[in-house]
Amino acid sequence: MSFDQLLSITPSPVLSGLIWVVIIIAVLYLARSTVHAAIHSAGGVLHNALRIGSRSIGQAEARLVERNKEVLLAAGREAKERIIEREFERVGDSVDKDLSKYPALRRRLNEAIARIDEDHQNAIDVPPSPPGWTKAVEVVAKIDAPSDYMIGNILADIHKSLVKAHNQAIEEYRKASASRHKILSGMMPQWIKIQQTLSAVTKNIDSLLKRSRAIDRHMKEYEDIVKGTDRAVQTLSSSSLVQFFVSALVLVVALGGATVNFSLIARPMAEMVGGTNFIGGFRAADIAALVIILVEITMGLFLMESMRITRLFPVIGALPDKMRVRMIWVTFTILFLLACVEAGLAYMREILLQDELATSAILRGDTTLMVA
Repeated sequence: MSFDQLLSITPSPVLSGLIWVVIIIAVLYLARSTVHAAIHSAGGVLHNALRIGSRSIGQAEARLVERNKEVLLAAGREAKERIIEREFERVGDSVDKDLSKYPALRRRLNEAIARIDEDHQNAIDVPPSPPGWTKAVEVVAKIDAPSDYMIGNILADIHKSLVKAHNQAIEEYRKASASRHKILSGMMPQWIKIQQTLSAVTKNIDSLLKRSRAIDRHMKEYEDIVKGTDRAVQTLSSSSLVQFFVSALVLVVALGGATVNFSLIARPMAEMVGGTNFIGGFRAADIAALVIILVEITMGLFLMESMRITRLFPVIGALPDKMRVRMIWVTFTILFLLACVEAGLAYMREILLQDELATSAILRGDTTLMVA
């Protein structure tokens, strides 16, 4: 029954509408208990469904937060392990290098100390021993005969001899002092050598102490990460957020570079491969240019993996050092060759553009451009 038929039960549509309203109200009044029960049942079902859904969402959120925390801690732990491992390798290399030089260093130090000790022994100030005839002079001086002419002459001669001996002793002492000063001045290079040797040792020790303090700091952070403290999680979260934006920026720059690179080599590849060839709805030249770019990206990833900058392929990171070095050189060589190929293609693009301009000028009859 249509709506018009419902309103045509009486000659007046308004009266028909009022009659139907009264009938509907009467039916609803009679069925109010059943309708209330149905509404309550539907509301209860909806309430239970929403409550279960909210509980499930809450549990999923808790699991996601816990999973995110585990991932952050695992990534931070792995990064700290790499840093600590590298620091220990540097300390080991430094210790090996210093210990390999230690025997020669010790030998030079002992030789310098021995020379200094020998020069010091030679430079000891030894007072001159008194002459033996001083006792005879003392005995003659005690003779009580001032009027005796011979004794006076003897005493005068003795005085002259004493003055002469005194002058000779002073001269010899000055020469000996000059010789000792010369020996002491010759000790300066040995002292400088010892000072340089000890300075090198001090520098090496300071470097080891600096690295040990860095290792202590990294170990403290590693312990916090292992314990899963809130501070470590907060630090890792901020670091991961910064890394996300930095990675996004690098990715945008890489995509821009790949786009520019593609535009530079697509035209020359069309001349080499053929611009009318299609593979699955795409031009063969575009596919060839894209393959070159993708190979470059792959070689770049392998190069960074070999240098342990990234950790996308654990198999490459687990290779022996000699094999990794070989892989670094191989990937770098391939990248260099591909860069040379792209440089040649870009140069070919410029030549093609010049040829097109010349052809257009010929077709237009522009003699000025043709002469240029």
